[in-house]
Amino acid sequence: MKKMILMTSVAGAAMIATPAHAQDVNDDAAAAQEAEEGGAIVITARRRAETLQDVPLSVTAYAGPQLEREAALDITDIADTTPNVTLEASRGTNSTLTAFIRGVGQQDPVAGFEQGVGIYLDDVYLNRPQGAVLDIYDVERIEVLRGPQGTLYGRNTIGGAVKYVTRRLPEGVAGAVRGTIGSYGQTDIVARASYGTEMFRAGVAAAYLQNDGFGENLTTGEENYNKDIFAFRVSAEVGNEIDFLLRLAYDRTDDDSNARGGSRLIPGLASGAPLLDNEYDTRGGLADPVQEVVSEGISANLAVPLGDALTFRSITAWRKDDSATPIDFDTLPAVDLDVPAIYENEQFSQEIQFLYEGARVQGLLGGYYLDADAFTVFDVRLFTLLNGLTALTQGEVQTETWAIFGDVTFDVTDQIAVSVGGRYTEDTRNSTVFRETYLGGGSPIFGGAGVVFATTSDFQGERIDTDFTPRASISFKPTDDHTFYASYSEGFKGGGFDPRGQSTAAPDLDGNGTVTEAEVYDFFAFEPETVKSYELGWKGNLADDRIYAALAIFQADYEDVQIPGSVGVPDGMGGQTFIGVTTNAAEARIRGLEFEGNALVFGDYGADRLNFGWSLGLLDAEFETFIDSRGINVADSREIQNTPDVTASGSLTYTAPVGGGDLYVNTTLSYRGDSQQFELASPLDQEGFALWDAGITYELPGGQWTVGLYGKNLTDERYIVAGYNFLAQNPDTGALILNPMTDQPIPTLGREGTLTAYYGNPRQILFTVGYEF
Repeated sequence: MKKMILMTSVAGAAMIATPAHAQDVNDDAAAAQEAEEGGAIVITARRRAETLQDVPLSVTAYAGPQLEREAALDITDIADTTPNVTLEASRGTNSTLTAFIRGVGQQDPVAGFEQGVGIYLDDVYLNRPQGAVLDIYDVERIEVLRGPQGTLYGRNTIGGAVKYVTRRLPEGVAGAVRGTIGSYGQTDIVARASYGTEMFRAGVAAAYLQNDGFGENLTTGEENYNKDIFAFRVSAEVGNEIDFLLRLAYDRTDDDSNARGGSRLIPGLASGAPLLDNEYDTRGGLADPVQEVVSEGISANLAVPLGDALTFRSITAWRKDDSATPIDFDTLPAVDLDVPAIYENEQFSQEIQFLYEGARVQGLLGGYYLDADAFTVFDVRLFTLLNGLTALTQGEVQTETWAIFGDVTFDVTDQIAVSVGGRYTEDTRNSTVFRETYLGGGSPIFGGAGVVFATTSDFQGERIDTDFTPRASISFKPTDDHTFYASYSEGFKGGGFDPRGQSTAAPDLDGNGTVTEAEVYDFFAFEPETVKSYELGWKGNLADDRIYAALAIFQADYEDVQIPGSVGVPDGMGGQTFIGVTTNAAEARIRGLEFEGNALVFGDYGADRLNFGWSLGLLDAEFETFIDSRGINVADSREIQNTPDVTASGSLTYTAPVGGGDLYVNTTLSYRGDSQQFELASPLDQEGFALWDAGITYELPGGQWTVGLYGKNLTDERYIVAGYNFLAQNPDTGALILNPMTDQPIPTLGREGTLTAYYGNPRQILFTVGYEF
């Protein structure tokens, strides 16, 4: 459902109704209205208001009003119809985001790992993935930018960016309320209200989102895959676009959903516990700490015109999130591989920009500063191996980064434009990793009664990474209906330290019998990774503006790829423990194609009309080098994770005036090809699958009341989106290694064996009533 929302790929304008030529729109607030009226959606991908058709970047945009009509629940919904994009809730969580664009991303959410895809909330970069599964409420539009970003944005991102833009506040009294009921006890209420004059506007928006879960924890009796979220945003605007404009906002989300338990794909190796019939049921016994996620932030966005062509902007923000979660890896009642965890993140960022818009030259010069602290603490409890065997890990990473960036577009002629940009970035990271082994129970941090047996890590490290990343593009408009462009861009993601490393596991690299401090440092550290991206694109309006199409082909050379790994190693007492090992093991080459469009099959705006929209993403992504722990190049047996080779969708939307109101009927079929959870093949890998959504919305006469009925995943497809695997595998084929005595898999952690899967949402039927004033 998200479908026919204004889908474009390369830099094009796709419309809800009839595709149109670029239009002059002076501010972001006009975007939703333009979309509603059938005009081109306006975005700010290049930090100035432009139609998608004029932006020489790969962008897909979704308008807020249409997201509401399609009953989109959160930001992950848009991935179904965005080519070469994966957005999923991370394993074992409801609100931590796993994001990949064109094969570049980051799956591990612990402190120390920068995200490959940047998530922006009103131009504020979210430094950590916790709390980044943003719920769809109070949204004006969402933009997805594919490819490296750095010359136009505060934080450099190597794979792309997702921009979540909230509604602007109108003058006068305005508001809306929308209620939804649905299967699995879903009960959602979303409301907003505001009052404003020309020079001052204030508003509040809130959402209560709840369902009873798709399954049950058969050990604790709790709902599994449930949702219990309360979120709100308070905002104010002072001034206007002519004199000055100051936007202030505070937002907070409280997620009290239960811990999400996975489904075992193998019986218990020690207990013989059978598999469960329902993929959404679980048996995990870990219930402490109580699952809770709180995220909040304050932002101030100031824009001051300094003349007819120059504007100064300042974006100041503070954000914080705290998560407590019990992760039962083995999902069985016994404490076989249980991990209670706490994540605490805090950041302050400041960005300044000078924007120039002349007759032939448009440009931006900016500076960015980020001071962030990420702290992760967790137990790894393996009580079935030794009495109360626990490995406590505390990892803290402090990041201080600053950058200067700029981008200039010069209209050589009325048909040819050239853009050049560059960014200099300096990242400083200080990391502290402390690990202790306990016997007799868990660590005191999580209320355990264990006794310290050994300290296995007491590490401190600092690194400074710098890089210059350029960008250049040329665009050619032979007519107002067609645009061609070519672009080159580079991306950079700084290095760091694995916060789960263990000093005593560091190898003796020089073979002198002593592990030196330098060898321990090298064991914890990993280097920056880089991308060089080349792209050719075309988009155009055809058949008297009844068809819009956009096409991009690209290649990315991905070097020094950071590969996080979680492995079991001997603990020195005849048992096992869990550590992290991250290396720059790989180089990859990623080629692809993206094709999107929108065709007005019949009708016209204001009358009966049928639209067909499509999206297609093809990826040929392969490792050219992948050095494993044996020092062997195993590139032929490794795949880039969370990157299906095909993503596609087709949508039909029928709109007609009925009884003085407007009727919207839509249906969408989306497809994702085969993909792997990890670089090495495993039973968690998901074969290609299709999802079918449909909906009907009726806006009553007057436009104030709306009713809607929606179905999501109507065929009730069961598909894996995340998982854990701690079973011995053949390092060359990925096949599970079996114990010759029992013919069962060999666990690398615990005795029961961990092969745990998490699934996407089942079929849901939703009924919505909304009122707007």
